[in-house]
Amino acid sequence: MAFTLRSPAFAGDDRIPHRFARDGANLSPPLEWSDPPEGTRSYALIVEDPDAPRGMFRHWAVFDIPTDKRRLDEGQGARGTELRQGANDFGNPGYDGPQPPEGHGTHHYHFRLAALDTDHLDVAPRERAEAVWAAAEPHILAESEIVGTFER
Repeated sequence: MAFTLRSPAFAGDDRIPHRFARDGANLSPPLEWSDPPEGTRSYALIVEDPDAPRGMFRHWAVFDIPTDKRRLDEGQGARGTELRQGANDFGNPGYDGPQPPEGHGTHHYHFRLAALDTDHLDVAPRERAEAVWAAAEPHILAESEIVGTFER
């Protein structure tokens, strides 16, 4: 079996429900994964919008997710949870959902989960999401992705 990431809240390439948008309830969607590769010691997650007007925009980064975890529950990306989270491009630690400019068309939100060969990334508290992912990249054993869309 292949390393797989999915969400019970939306299918791949489907619209992300409004409750997960920044101007909705701003809850992180539930995510589940299966079949990590042998040697996985932790996971890292990043959510990116490549359709943002100024280029890649990062909405969430989570790291040092233990190997015994196989899901993130709805709303678990809130600030103050037990997750180790980087600062998103809004400048906040934790999750901030889709908020594309009105009339800008459909945006694609890439939820990327990496299985890592280390149990800890040497990342400072509140480090930017981009830096979290850069620290994870040399340790990636496998990666899985689900893409959701949103338009206002």
